[in-house]
Amino acid sequence: AGLMTQGMVCHQTFRDKDGKWLFPTEVERDGESWRHLETGTPVTAGRIEKMSKSKRNVIDPELIISTYGADTARWFMLSDSPPDRDLEWTDSGVAGSWRFVNRLWRLVAENADQERAAEPEKFDKELRAVRQQVHQTIGGVTDDLEGFHFNRAVARIYELVNALSGVGAGTTEERWVLREGLKIMVQLIGPMMPHLAEELWSRLGNTTSLADEPW
Repeated sequence: AGLMTQGMVCHQTFRDKDGKWLFPTEVERDGESWRHLETGTPVTAGRIEKMSKSKRNVIDPELIISTYGADTARWFMLSDSPPDRDLEWTDSGVAGSWRFVNRLWRLVAENADQERAAEPEKFDKELRAVRQQVHQTIGGVTDDLEGFHFNRAVARIYELVNALSGVGAGTTEERWVLREGLKIMVQLIGPMMPHLAEELWSRLGNTTSLADEPW
């Protein structure tokens, strides 16, 4: 009853003037067309098909990991489409995930040293709305992960980060809400970006491993 047919990872195909298949790393965009990196000759871009060694439309995982890190690659694959559908691997998609990873790092790093304060007795309307979104995101991401809707979980976290980015740090109430939100956000990305999450968890002043924390 729980069997799922996983989708294929796809990439565009390329051929040189002699019809020889080329690796994506051997070509570059030239305006609206493509050309060979070494020779500069025109390249024909073909259909987007499942990755295949015979057609050379494959990406070396080591290249992606050395450039962007394993967490970025994992985040992109989970964010692009449900696991039962095909995934088109694109450089722009990975680069977008990389920018989000850096945004998360800056958001936590810039607020990690905020003084820890006791929970305020009351919050204004805007801060209550942020806290409500934080806790709704917990419920939504939990349901999405259990239902294998990873792309939905990622979308919810994007929305949460946008909300937290708009919280100031001028008042005690703002700092408290922001710190609570960042702590929960880091826990939510843990299953999908474990390396980054552990580092951010430590940056927030925690001495235990995030992997040992309850959900």
